[in-house]
Amino acid sequence: MSGLIYLDHAATTPLDRSVLAEMEPYLCEVFGNPSSIYQSAREARRALDEARDTVADILNARAREIVFTSCGSESDNLAIKGVAFANRSRGNHIITSQIEHHAVLHSCQYLEKFGFRVSYLPVDRNGLVDLELLKQEIGDETILVTIMYANNEIGTIQPIEEIAQICKERRVYFHTDAVQAAGALDLDVKRLGVDLLSLSGHKFYGPKGIGALFVRRGVQYWPQQHGGTQERNRRAGTENVAGIVGFAAAMRAAYENFDQINGHSALLRDRLIEGILSRVDNAVLSGHPTSRLSNNASFCFENIEGESILLALDQRGVMASSGSACTSASLEPSHVLMALGLPAHFAHGSLRLTVGKDNTMEEVERVLVELPSIIEKLRSLSGALV
Repeated sequence: MSGLIYLDHAATTPLDRSVLAEMEPYLCEVFGNPSSIYQSAREARRALDEARDTVADILNARAREIVFTSCGSESDNLAIKGVAFANRSRGNHIITSQIEHHAVLHSCQYLEKFGFRVSYLPVDRNGLVDLELLKQEIGDETILVTIMYANNEIGTIQPIEEIAQICKERRVYFHTDAVQAAGALDLDVKRLGVDLLSLSGHKFYGPKGIGALFVRRGVQYWPQQHGGTQERNRRAGTENVAGIVGFAAAMRAAYENFDQINGHSALLRDRLIEGILSRVDNAVLSGHPTSRLSNNASFCFENIEGESILLALDQRGVMASSGSACTSASLEPSHVLMALGLPAHFAHGSLRLTVGKDNTMEEVERVLVELPSIIEKLRSLSGALV
C-alpha cells in the first residue's frame, strides 16, 4: 500500500494488527469446537463468552442479548425476517426508508412475497426521514420499523432516539442497521431505545465474515438459520471463535480510542469537503451538511460518470467509491441519491471518500490536487459545459 491512498473505509477497513494478534491463537492452537467438553473446547468457549461480554458492555446490553452472525447483512435479515414471521399474528405491516442498505430493502421485498405490506418512507434532500410522516404511517397492523442509524453512502445520521420513542409509544418493534455507525457513534442501546441493532466487524478494523445482532430481551423473533442449538438456539452453526474474538477486540479498541479516531477523521473529512466544493465547479455535497458520519465526504459532479472518476483516481493511486460497495458493479444511479431528489445527470457522477484512522492530511491534500484536474479532463472529454 506504500504510496497509495485508501479512502474507502465505508466499504471495508484493514484488519488492525493488534486485533489479528488476539485472533491468532484461536485459528491454529485453540481450535476446539466451543460446543464440545474437552479442554481445547472449553478454552474456546471461554473466549467466546468473554467476547460476548465485551460487546455487551459497549452496547450497555446483557450478554444474552448478543447474537453473533456472519456479517451485517445476515444480522439485518435475521432481525427483519425473524420479527416479521414471529409476529404475523399481530400484524403484517413493516416500515422502512427508501435509502436503506440492500440487506434491509431486499429483506423487506422478500417479505412482500409472503403477504407482508411494506411502506418505504421518502427522505428529504439531506437524507433525513420525516418523523411526522413516520407517525402517520404507523397503524394497528404495524409490527416493525427498520431505519438505519447512519447511511453507508452519504453518511447522514438519522434521529434514532426520536424514532425509537415513537415506536415505543405505539408498541412497535424498532430495528436499526448500525453497521456504518459502529466506531463512529454511541451504541448505547438503552439510550438509543432500539429493540434490535445490526453490526459488522470489518467496518471498524475487525475481520470480515463476522457480525452481531443485539436483540432486546422479550423481543419475539424466529431464527432464520437452523441445524444446531448455538447462540441459545437463535442462530445455528459452529461459532467463528477467532472472528468473534477479533470482533470484540476491534470494537473495544474503537471505543477506547473513540474521541481520538473520530476527531482525526472529522478534520480530514471537513478539509475534503471544503477543498472539493471550493475547487470544483458544479459539485454538490450529498447527505446532511453537519449531521453526518465523521469520516464521510460524498459528492456528486454534474455530467460525469462516477466510474470514470474512480478509474482516473485509481490510476493516480487513490482508492475510493461511487457509493455502496455492494452495488458498485451496477450502472444504474444510486437508489440513495435518487431518493434525495438529485437529477440523474448528477446522481451518475457520485464519489464517496471515506477516511480512516491511518489517513493523513498530506494524503488529503494530494487528493485535492488530483481530483480537480481529473474532473476538468473528464468534462472536457465529454464536452460538458463547466
